Amino acid sequence: MDRLWAPWRVEYIQGPEEDHCIFCVDEDPANDQARLIMARGKHSYVIMNRYPYSSGHLMVAPYRHLADTAELENHEALEIHQMMVRSQRVLRDVCVAKGFNIGWNIGKAAGAGVADHIHMHIVPRWAGDSNFMPILAETRVIPEHIETTYSLLTKACVEI
Repeated sequence: MDRLWAPWRVEYIQGPEEDHCIFCVDEDPANDQARLIMARGKHSYVIMNRYPYSSGHLMVAPYRHLADTAELENHEALEIHQMMVRSQRVLRDVCVAKGFNIGWNIGKAAGAGVADHIHMHIVPRWAGDSNFMPILAETRVIPEHIETTYSLLTKACVEI
């Protein structure tokens, strides 16, 4: 049997359960790099997924702690959509993404890992990036270290 070692995952699996909402962020950008926040808007922000489905997996979340998209004000929904479109541009330019999976998981029953604070996923895709690993081995292969991806994307996010 082949094995793919991913010792960095143990931090996520065995780590303490968060006692606060990971999507509730303060207005101080001093910790943005440590939190992997890529860009900030007036009502929402873009953050990298620390446990991504693929390199460059981003999320857009409102600053307000909301559990459902139906609770968004129109100006918040518009800005989240605009941040998503800009994020796509960055991922196309920097990561040469050829497609995207974009969506929301609303509620635990829909697969939301954090059900109390909505967030939109932006997952870049490339032809042939999905192979037997997720299907047979329930393992995703991420080809680039998250800090490398963060560094590349932050340079391109200046205009966001």
